[in-house]
Amino acid sequence: MKLEGSCHCKAVRFTVEAPSPVPFMRCYCSICRKTAGGGGYAINLGAARDTLRIDGEDALSVYRARLADGSLSTGERNFCRHCGSALWLWDPTWPELVHPHASAIDAPLPVPPQRVHIMLASKANWVEPELRPGDERFDDYPDESLAQWHERHGL
Repeated sequence: MKLEGSCHCKAVRFTVEAPSPVPFMRCYCSICRKTAGGGGYAINLGAARDTLRIDGEDALSVYRARLADGSLSTGERNFCRHCGSALWLWDPTWPELVHPHASAIDAPLPVPPQRVHIMLASKANWVEPELRPGDERFDDYPDESLAQWHERHGL
């Protein structure tokens, strides 16, 4: 599925092909929550990095989070330097992937048949996850990837 996205001020616009476009995974880790999660979580999609096309690249900035052990994350969180909108994550550990934030996508996205809540052990104390019957829950990262979840659900 071709995704079209932008930041709030429209200084950055992008397109990317996403074989895993269903916004099903809510991440409650402190990095996602603080950089992109107004509801206490962020929703990241899976896309092919080689299809990423950017208009307004000069307005991009990158944030690399400091981890609990003091090291820097290899993940590069791209955001608009004008309005601060979180746009996507790219990590050289998985160079073929890019993870756009569902909140940055302007086109309609498919409704997920279920949701997966990850990193619940890191959630803020004020966050009350909206858990529905059938939703999966993980204190850490699940073993199943975004692509595997889509495949298991025939999406």
